[in-house]
Amino acid sequence: MTVKLIDPFQRPISYLRVSVTDRCDFRCVYCMAENMTFLPKKELLTLEELDRMCSTFIGLGVEKLRITGGEPLVRRDIMTFFRAMTRHLDSGALQELTLTTNGSQLERFADQLFDAGVRRVNVSLDTLDEDKFARVTRWGRLPQVLRGIDAAQAAGLRLKINAVALKGFNEDELFTLTEWCASRDIDLTFIEVMPMGDLGNEDRIGQYWSLDDLRGQLAQNYTLIDLPERTGGPARYVQLQESGQKIGFITPLTHNFCESCNRVRLTCTGELFMCLGQEDNADLRAALRNHPDSNVPLEAAIRDAISLKPKGHDFDYSRQRADGQVSRHMSHTGG
Repeated sequence: MTVKLIDPFQRPISYLRVSVTDRCDFRCVYCMAENMTFLPKKELLTLEELDRMCSTFIGLGVEKLRITGGEPLVRRDIMTFFRAMTRHLDSGALQELTLTTNGSQLERFADQLFDAGVRRVNVSLDTLDEDKFARVTRWGRLPQVLRGIDAAQAAGLRLKINAVALKGFNEDELFTLTEWCASRDIDLTFIEVMPMGDLGNEDRIGQYWSLDDLRGQLAQNYTLIDLPERTGGPARYVQLQESGQKIGFITPLTHNFCESCNRVRLTCTGELFMCLGQEDNADLRAALRNHPDSNVPLEAAIRDAISLKPKGHDFDYSRQRADGQVSRHMSHTGG
């Protein structure tokens, strides 16, 4: 029997987030620069290599696979990869295949995703105001995303909205977003903005809205009941007693969640980041490409990487500077 992946702090690694492209049809201010230079296509793992890489992780005990980007659905022929992963769902080795998307392509792909075995999709949506949406995404169009959400629900996909909490931007929409999600039977998770990428473009400190403050505002209108459940990710959940709605909080700064971290992130170039908030990474592409007929070197490289997984990250805004900032954009590692 294959020995499962365990990190140095005895945390089982059962969740892999895979960025399948660094490209996106939006340019969200907290994720990308407006004028991005994207990677040459030859540096990206092919769809066949992504299949082999993910299948190797699944063979080592990964039970949840989340596909991210950039925007994953803009990658050419990406549904070929989703359909290939269906075999691991059918075998029972993979418990869940999920997707994080900006929603722009959901209208086109929702039915195909459901047919491939995807049952839950996270949609990034920070505002319901069309002008503000255009401003925060730079290139995005809100009606296109809302049509995608309609299509996803019609296809039978369970949705969760991920909203980045941005001070001075969507503070006034806290209850609007909450009530809109409740009316659509969509879960909602708020995320603290993280110090990643070039701070010359956007001031992360000025954007930072503590979820302690957000939660306090929410409690003025609702009774919040803490929930013990976890979905394999970093969110902590409450239920709003009045509506029965579930709200999540992802708090990498206010209350880090490192003690229960069960995940690693694979980039579209085959780099494995053991922690979102650290620069350390391992190159798995070489082990994959240099040994096309054997997975043994790749498995060894994965185990070596997991043995270096740190105890946690050190994001910190408390001194009014972005301590723990990492230089890469969020789109490089996968959202």
